[in-house]
Amino acid sequence: MRLRLKKTLQILAACACVLIYINFFLASKSIIGGFGFPSSSSNSLRKYEQTTATADNNVTLTYVTNSPGQVTQARQLAKLGPQVYPNLLDYSDDRIVSQLSYVPRVLSEQLKTKSGDVKLKKIMLFNGIGGWDLKHGQQTFLDQKCRVPYCEVTDNKDDLSSADVVFFQGVPRSNLPKSPHQKWLLFLLESPYHTPGLEGALGLINWTATYRHDSTIVAPYEKFVPFNTSVLTKPQEKNYAAGKTKKVAWFVSNCGARNGRRQYADELAKYIQVDIYGNCGTLQCPRYESNKCFDMLNTDYKFYLSFENSNCRDYITEKFFVNGLKHDVIPIVMGAAPEDYKRASPPHSFIHVDHFESPKHLADYLILLDKDDKLYNEYFQWKGTGDIINTFFWCRVCALAHDVDRGQSWYNDVESWWRGPGVCIGQENWRNRSRDLLIADMPIVIPPNKII
Repeated sequence: MRLRLKKTLQILAACACVLIYINFFLASKSIIGGFGFPSSSSNSLRKYEQTTATADNNVTLTYVTNSPGQVTQARQLAKLGPQVYPNLLDYSDDRIVSQLSYVPRVLSEQLKTKSGDVKLKKIMLFNGIGGWDLKHGQQTFLDQKCRVPYCEVTDNKDDLSSADVVFFQGVPRSNLPKSPHQKWLLFLLESPYHTPGLEGALGLINWTATYRHDSTIVAPYEKFVPFNTSVLTKPQEKNYAAGKTKKVAWFVSNCGARNGRRQYADELAKYIQVDIYGNCGTLQCPRYESNKCFDMLNTDYKFYLSFENSNCRDYITEKFFVNGLKHDVIPIVMGAAPEDYKRASPPHSFIHVDHFESPKHLADYLILLDKDDKLYNEYFQWKGTGDIINTFFWCRVCALAHDVDRGQSWYNDVESWWRGPGVCIGQENWRNRSRDLLIADMPIVIPPNKII
């Protein structure tokens, strides 16, 4: 009787193991399409990547799934640590600060034990070094005092096969040979409306570097960081409205933007003074006198139109950070979605056009602020609480180039990631549009040891 019971239990245990294995196998196939690539019908599914790290930056779990519920499970299974790659749980973070302080585990251990010289990672700029403030070799990383300075820069085409990171400023040619160990990095500065199609790069791009905060290495036009995250406002002694007699200013040269910003400004001007300087207006303030022009913002104007040329997620340029925030005016913004500006800005520092039903409603609010110095000055309570920092882009590229724990990653459809539905909205506004938490699908990640 005991032998029969024991045998029965063994059979049940074996069946349970088989069921667990089948479940694991099917889950793995649904995650990576069976062979590391999603099937053609999987484009409609969102893929969420969860990468976690321990206190010493040792990656312990990479989680790729198309189920939001399983991300909650990942939260329970893993201890969150420094985040240096895009992930769902800290999706609002651009990870710039974490990447600046990141030292990959293997490199950290090598430095601690002093086990030989660190091999330099080779970063090749395929489109040339011109236009970048870089020096050939390692010197740039030493000059910038990078936390991880063990990289060298080259633009010699003969280094293509030996490079660890190949940097493309534009679409790479699909007929180029690619070594399995390489990371191909795609850099894009302009909005999707002003960049070429990426269909020829499907399955070739490992990393992205753009202004979008879900890029592998975020390269914003500017980055505001508070001195102390618990102190985001500060009493101001200055009255920023004092002496100002003019309402709205705009410096602009491109009159034919895709989002209809010129038409919006013309409509706004029917209800409040809008002075347009440059090719699109009747006033002039030449670029060679830019300091004088910006001084005029500080002394004469209360508002500035920080209008981008495209309404695309995360597309926020120097028109906001430099022309607006760095001067004593309230920026009125058009371009990225309101939550994108909120994520990138000091608190209560801008006015988004999509917070108002029409240019007339916006004008009514601006007139209210113009008449009430107390309300107007509330938009400057962030002054003195932080600063726009250098994001040391190349330092961060170098640090991630030394990371061997994460495993290989790539964008199966980088065109869909860059230009998918909801990324750009033409002349529409963001006000009545439903917006996903994710801008687009995350890259496929194959960890070096296991897939959960």
